[in-house]
Amino acid sequence: MKPYLAVSLLALATATYAQTSPVKVEVKQTAGRYQLLRGGKPYFINGAGGGQFPERIKACGGNSIRTWGTGGADKVLAEANKNGLTVMLGLDVARERHGFDYNNPQAVAEQLQKLRAEVLKYKDNPAVLFWGIGNELNLEYTNPKVWDAVQQIAQMIHEVDPNHPTSTVLAGLNQKEVDYIKAKCPAVDILSINTYAGLASIPQQVRTTGWTGPYVVAEWGPTGHWESPVTPWKASVEETSSQKAAVYQSRYEASVAKDKTQCLGTYVFLWGQKQERTPTWYGIFTEDGKESEVVDVMQYLWSGKWPQNRAPHLTSFKLNGKQATDNVYLQAGQSYPAIVAVADPDKDALTYRYELLPESTDLKSGGDRESRPVAIPGLIPAGASAQTTLKAPPRKAPTACSCTPMMAKTTWLRPIFRFM
Repeated sequence: MKPYLAVSLLALATATYAQTSPVKVEVKQTAGRYQLLRGGKPYFINGAGGGQFPERIKACGGNSIRTWGTGGADKVLAEANKNGLTVMLGLDVARERHGFDYNNPQAVAEQLQKLRAEVLKYKDNPAVLFWGIGNELNLEYTNPKVWDAVQQIAQMIHEVDPNHPTSTVLAGLNQKEVDYIKAKCPAVDILSINTYAGLASIPQQVRTTGWTGPYVVAEWGPTGHWESPVTPWKASVEETSSQKAAVYQSRYEASVAKDKTQCLGTYVFLWGQKQERTPTWYGIFTEDGKESEVVDVMQYLWSGKWPQNRAPHLTSFKLNGKQATDNVYLQAGQSYPAIVAVADPDKDALTYRYELLPESTDLKSGGDRESRPVAIPGLIPAGASAQTTLKAPPRKAPTACSCTPMMAKTTWLRPIFRFM
């Protein structure tokens, strides 16, 4: 029996080694084209921002996850390894808009040592793809010394980790920041960009600003709240989930999917759910994990195949005969018709859940955490379906309404109105 025992022990040792050794990742330029190589093989990033539902990323044809820091990294990396995914591992670099002073050499040095410990902790995990040094450090900043700090961090990474490239993530793409990074950050291997409505023009913007190296789109998604139509009472009008699905597909196909020379891939935002302006603006799942039509689009973009069961498609939602962009005003305490037009591609039966929310007042910038408004109960009939009524609350307040037909997959929209 001893030979069989020896074989079993050898297999166990080999498996353990495979799980704990790094996979070398590098950026190569060949014949004018940049490529990411992982383990010596070309690797184009079909990524998702957010660690929720990693198994669904894999099932849809995705291959990578982005994080914004190392909080929870042990779990994210373990799930990535389990599902055959990689991780753009974020390093949470302090922001000037949160009070950090890049004129303080001691604070900068302490941050560098803290990040060094994080890099040393995770650098040999086989799921690590590359490092994201900070997120949107150019948002609401004034001190260009932040780019000196980014260079120091990138240099430190190259000294302790020979297996993974470095990147820093910009909010949008501006000439000033590109010039700073080209001049001050030669140790940054990849430029990463967060963009929303601007995705369609990113390849041209990259070239116009003079960035000739490789880039990744580290966040992209719906039209941002700062890019959307605004009502007279200053509420941004959110696209419906079906409108979002259309722009996710069209902007991706028109831009980065065609850039075969500099783009290394993208991370769609957000693979999960969060409150940012509304509970539905950026997340492509509901709070209880139901998939929107955007998830169907991502499966198609990543795999070339649509899912067997498709999400419902929303044509319109009208309140008192008007859409959200019509600047809907209602009389407090009065009842009004609400009509939603939804079709299911698979002819599945639909159920509906309506939610009436006050317009959020906890508004932050840069994706900082916001609190979810508390729903206003009792103003839409229980068990309401595609045609129902809404009773306006008996008080004057700006209010948003969200309608969500709920099933295995889902669709949603958000008509906005104000009481008079």
